[in-house]
Order: sequence, then structure tokens, then C-alpha cells
Amino acid sequence: MAGGSFGGRKVGRGGRASFRPVSEINVTPLVDVMLVLLIIFMVAAPLMTVGVPVDLPRTQASNLNQEQDPLTISVTAEGAIFLQETEVPLEALVAQLRAILASNQQQPGQPERRIFVRGDRAISYGRVMEVMGTVSSAGFTRVALLAESPQAAPARR
Repeated sequence: MAGGSFGGRKVGRGGRASFRPVSEINVTPLVDVMLVLLIIFMVAAPLMTVGVPVDLPRTQASNLNQEQDPLTISVTAEGAIFLQETEVPLEALVAQLRAILASNQQQPGQPERRIFVRGDRAISYGRVMEVMGTVSSAGFTRVALLAESPQAAPARR
């Protein structure tokens, strides 16, 4: 019978049905699981971009085009300094930056890696300038301030 080859049943002697193992892999559950995982990662990926909550000031300036990920220094409302997501004292900031840049070993002809400073709106201007001055006095020339676009949602606390 044609139905017996797909259903896994075979009618034996005496009219009793005997079952035999199906050798094909059922890929439908695998595809279902993979699609669910894809959707979960697509939703969760934008939420994992920044780890230090900082309330950025707003500006009308346009976004910069980036060819590689920049280093980010964040100054929180309490005055704490973070390099990427690690808290660093101001005195050790330059040594950390130099170690990161030395480990990346930039290729000749590549531009110097950009360093962004994210200062909380509530922090004093002097603290942000102190951090920028420390970074630029150590020889890093591509130091920039980050601000939030007016149409973007404010940072959550």
C-alpha cells in the first residue's frame, strides 16, 4: 500500500498492523525553534548596545559615519568614569586607552581610532572637559562629544 510507506505502518500477516521506525528527520520543529530564536535575538540585540545609563543632552547635528566601533568614555551623573562598560579612575584612563589601542595594533594608513565622551546632562561641564582634556593631552586627537538627537527617546534610569 502506498499509505504504508509514509505513515510508518505496515500491515503484516493476520491483519495486524506492525510499526517500523521512520528513518527521515522531521525538520519542521527545528525550523520552528530556529525562527523563534532569530526573533528573540532580533528583539534583544538593540537592547544590549549600551551598558552605562547616561542622560545625554540633545543636539540638531547630524550623525557621523563610522567604519569601526569607537571607544566610548561615559561620565555618569555622579561623576564616575567608565571606559566602555568598566569603571576607571581618571588617573588610570590614559593607561587603559593606550593598552587597548596597542592591543589592536592599527594597520599603517588606517585612521586613528575615534574616542567618544558621553557626559550625563546633570554633570558639570568642567568634569566632562577634565576627562576630554586628560584624553587629548595624552596624544589622542580624535576625541568627540556625544549628544542625543531630539527625536530620540530619553535614556531610562
